[in-house]
Amino acid sequence: MSVVTRFAPSPTGFLHIGGARTALFNWLFARHHGGRFLLRIEDTDRERSTEAAVAAILDGLRWLALDWDGEAIFQFARMDRHAAVAHALMAKGGAYRCYASPAELQEMRNKAKAEGRSMRYDGRWRDRDPSEAPSGVQPVIRFKAPRAGETVVRDGVQGEVRVANAELDDMVLLRADGTPTYMLSVVVDDHDMDVTHVIRGDDHFTNAFRQTQLYVAIGWTPPHFSHIPLIHGADGAKLSKRHGALGVDAYRDMGFLPAGMRNYLLRLGWSHGDAEVISTEEAIAWFDIDGIGRSPARFDMEKLASVNAHYLRALEDDRLADLLAPFVAARIGRAMTAEDRGLLLAALADLKPRARTLVELAEGALFLFVRRAPDAKAARLLAEADPAKTARMVEALRDAAGWDAHTLEVAVRACAEAVGEKLGALAQPLRAALTGSTASPPVFKVAEILGRAETLARLDAAIEGAGRRPEV
Repeated sequence: MSVVTRFAPSPTGFLHIGGARTALFNWLFARHHGGRFLLRIEDTDRERSTEAAVAAILDGLRWLALDWDGEAIFQFARMDRHAAVAHALMAKGGAYRCYASPAELQEMRNKAKAEGRSMRYDGRWRDRDPSEAPSGVQPVIRFKAPRAGETVVRDGVQGEVRVANAELDDMVLLRADGTPTYMLSVVVDDHDMDVTHVIRGDDHFTNAFRQTQLYVAIGWTPPHFSHIPLIHGADGAKLSKRHGALGVDAYRDMGFLPAGMRNYLLRLGWSHGDAEVISTEEAIAWFDIDGIGRSPARFDMEKLASVNAHYLRALEDDRLADLLAPFVAARIGRAMTAEDRGLLLAALADLKPRARTLVELAEGALFLFVRRAPDAKAARLLAEADPAKTARMVEALRDAAGWDAHTLEVAVRACAEAVGEKLGALAQPLRAALTGSTASPPVFKVAEILGRAETLARLDAAIEGAGRRPEV
């Protein structure tokens, strides 16, 4: 059997973390088995579905490099096919017209609530003669669900689960206006798309029983179901925006890399021994349903950043500079020049170990392009520095025989000894003057990258106490 999986989001909002993980698991399962990964946009909710949401979903999947096979299928365009299946089922006695009024349905709900049970349609039109139908009432079409026995779902994650058919009522297949319901559309589309494995969140688990009944009634073979536990926040509560339940586009804007995001999402509920950093090639080779746990995964932003840092540091500098350029440009208010890129490339080896995201890396690199006003710690350090000794250091740098990090360190170290100080007493004010911070790459490397003229200009400005430098 050739494996076919699908990702079927509703275009009512962005591609969120849970949806991205579901797409990843389906993509990996298909790629692992040499099968196909399909995309279906479930846009039957016309009031809430938007083109902007469709674009956001497609953009998010492309950013994550989760390529789907063939063209995306739009569910709304297949409404006639869905309705035809319902009518065919009714023709062979597997569905019927129901004329129950809204008032009658509300009465059923009230009774169920009073009895402490969930609402189930009581089947009052199941075997009733249509000639008794009230005039002027447009009926819905309901599925004639089996009442005896039980429905069994053998789930790849949850195991074998049985539900008594008496617990399931006759669900609506077509609404009074003729439009198909979600349950019908999903079954027809999955069948017509030759989907063999349905991998989705366990909030859909109860749907699997009704959908299995419908498959059997129509005469189709149900797919293999696997329902993944949902993602919770680090505190164990249901995932919300305060935990990081944002759109994939938000994580891109926060400077996360697609590879880092994929790796982290993979480990949210799936494991392969003790492996934490897992390449895409390894993920395709290792992924299977039996690695998915039954407990809810916990989203941890710090862990995501830590995983992302690995991929950031592994990138080649040229590629990293390309990715960084828009983040830097947004912060300096102009496009990066060739000279800017040269500065960035020279500094990346020392900047990368200090950053976990592209945003952190861009922030750490800003001193290369603008003279930043010192932060509170740097300002205090500059204020407390001995002006005479700082001036001696500037002269030592000005007279340095060369302008590489080693030569500059030797010059400043000799100056420190001459004025009776340790190297740090001069190097720390130097760092504050050049970067506006007390934390940066090695300060003499910073001076080498900035160059003689810019380094001395920043030092002169710091000594003079000038507070008019451009501030970021």
